[in-house]
Amino acid sequence: MKHFNVLIGIAISMVLSTVDAHAQLNLPRGSQQASVSQTVGITKIQIDYSRPSVKGREIWGKLVPYGMNNLGFGTAKESPWRAGADENTVIHFSNDVTVEGQPLKAGDYGLHMIINDNNKATIIFSNNSKAWGSFFYNPDEDALRVDVTTNAIPFTEQLTYEFIDVMPNSATAVLNWEKKQIPFKIGVDVNKVVLEDIKNKLQNQEGFNRQTWENAAVYVLNNGGDYKEAESWIDNAIGGHFYSQKTFNNLAIKAQLERQQGNTQAYAKIMDEAMEIATEAQLNALGYQMLNAKNYESALKYFKQATIVSPKSPNAFDSLGEYYATVGDKENAIKNFKKALSMNPPANVKLNSEKYLKQLGAMQKHQFKLRIVR
Repeated sequence: MKHFNVLIGIAISMVLSTVDAHAQLNLPRGSQQASVSQTVGITKIQIDYSRPSVKGREIWGKLVPYGMNNLGFGTAKESPWRAGADENTVIHFSNDVTVEGQPLKAGDYGLHMIINDNNKATIIFSNNSKAWGSFFYNPDEDALRVDVTTNAIPFTEQLTYEFIDVMPNSATAVLNWEKKQIPFKIGVDVNKVVLEDIKNKLQNQEGFNRQTWENAAVYVLNNGGDYKEAESWIDNAIGGHFYSQKTFNNLAIKAQLERQQGNTQAYAKIMDEAMEIATEAQLNALGYQMLNAKNYESALKYFKQATIVSPKSPNAFDSLGEYYATVGDKENAIKNFKKALSMNPPANVKLNSEKYLKQLGAMQKHQFKLRIVR
């Protein structure tokens, strides 16, 4: 009998040690783990979850009971659904967001849901993202609750999260399972987030680079913000630091910031300064920009400067010819197109000059002499 008890003890020890060893192994799960992410602006949103399958079972109201329920384990007397399987479903926001219009701070949240039988659901974002499922759910740890309307969808065997309706400032996260979809819209104040990120980077290693300051100012120029602050950024790029260098580009950025603030005289003065160090290509681009805006005085100034900077460039004279043709100065247009053709231009410039000369009635017809060989 004693020998039998010893054998039983050994067997139990082996079972316990086997269970302990099993707990340390990375083995396949019944509900596979998954992760899905979406970037809105520069804000990353990620959902880590496990994917149970329908397997012919009745899901809503049965496997996932309606309302709050006592799961019979853990410390929670009433628990929502864990919105997945196994551990907490966790949602991560790299920056502050809104969910269904309600503010939510950046961070990791345990994602839970209360499913109701009237096509309604409550999405819960818990500050506790480390618990196992909903067994230890505590409503005092809720960061946010939002109510949503569920949708009917085609059958989906495995629980799946995805992002739909992705827009520049928002995306809708959805849970699809069986024939039900549970959506919640996530919004991001992209401009605010980007500007905060820019300011942080300007104070770090990225700030030791001239282009960083230029790009920061351009972002404000294109997307709005504090133009005065952006002007101080571009001033850092232009001068005063070891990384600073005055260039056509950063002067042009500063000029545009002045114009956005209604300072037209400052804009013109800075652009004149920029023109003095501009390349032919930069002057040409400015000329066409002004021409399209019907600012003919500025366009002429830039096109003429291009011919001074590059007096041997057929393209510079071709562009100046286009200016004169546009404003109806036929004589000067013909003069500059012929000048371009006399400089052995590349094929595209030659084609353009000849096209305009034909339109102006100034393209000479080539006369061919027939030579008879006897």
